[in-house]
Amino acid sequence: MHVLHVVGARPNFVKAAPVLRALKNRNIRQTLVHTGQHYDRNMSDVFFTQLEIPEPDVNLGVGSGSHASQTAEIMCRFEPVVLEQKPDIVLVYGDVNSTVAAALVCSKLLISVGHVEAGLRSFDRTMPEEINRIVTDRLSDFLFTPSEDGDSNLSREGVPREKIHRVGNVMIDSLVQFLPAAAKCSRNGFSERFALVTLHRPSNVDSPDNLQNLLSAIIEASEGLDIIFPVHPRTRQRILEFGISTHQLHLLDPIPYIEFLALQSRAVVVITDSGGIQEETTYLGVPCLTLRSNTERPITVTIGTNILVGEDKEKLIAELRNILKGNAKKGAIPPLWDGHAGDRIADILRG
Repeated sequence: MHVLHVVGARPNFVKAAPVLRALKNRNIRQTLVHTGQHYDRNMSDVFFTQLEIPEPDVNLGVGSGSHASQTAEIMCRFEPVVLEQKPDIVLVYGDVNSTVAAALVCSKLLISVGHVEAGLRSFDRTMPEEINRIVTDRLSDFLFTPSEDGDSNLSREGVPREKIHRVGNVMIDSLVQFLPAAAKCSRNGFSERFALVTLHRPSNVDSPDNLQNLLSAIIEASEGLDIIFPVHPRTRQRILEFGISTHQLHLLDPIPYIEFLALQSRAVVVITDSGGIQEETTYLGVPCLTLRSNTERPITVTIGTNILVGEDKEKLIAELRNILKGNAKKGAIPPLWDGHAGDRIADILRG
């Protein structure tokens, strides 16, 4: 068997690492293709080193662009690679443009596709990722879901039951493996009590009013808590463009995986609009306030530590103050989030 993996953005690397390792342990031939969708070293290359992922066999070097141009460019550059490699199955991860682009190419070449992290739905089609999720799931032959809601979504959409495989959360596999290394990271001068903030979604950072209101609310309610803010390149550009004051925030460049995991595990609260961070904080038992009105990961709300606050400044302030008073939501770890999802995927593929 020959398995070809497609990764292109930071979250993909975290998800692919456990599957690569599990297949290697079973002596299954693998090829790794990096589309180059994220090309900043701190957003890409260093993740390969930390996560012990082998150097990509192919780097398509696509880079940034509009959704249409980026997806099209990935398809054009990926098709010759697939034709040359002739894999038995192509594994795609998550919901980025690389994911749907590779699935489209493979489906037209009649090559089997496996979607890792299948079945997630926000039911908000204004999110480009939602379109990518829906299309990829319709084209995939193996749908590896992280939780029960993924199974239910796919069944409701008419996906045959035999294609759906609930395996657990591969992001948690990586977290479990590297949490001991994260525990050894230095604190880099940060205080014992801090909030960790990440923001990158266009709805939050592309509007000067929204971005200003969110940051003001975080500062207002933090009550002296240090605010550590690793800034996505897009967000940093908007802060400069809008002239927003950040003197009360600790702005950092994007942080490598293990160091960021260390910050998450030590934070009093994490404030984010990222999908994967909702899952990681749930496993870590760290309170998470998500700056979105919906989530494709509802299990982090129903079982985990996540609370959706949307763009409501007053709700953000109220929930943050509640946490700082010691009244944080108590969560639990969802079923099969045990560090063995990659092994389950490998066993299914091996048959």
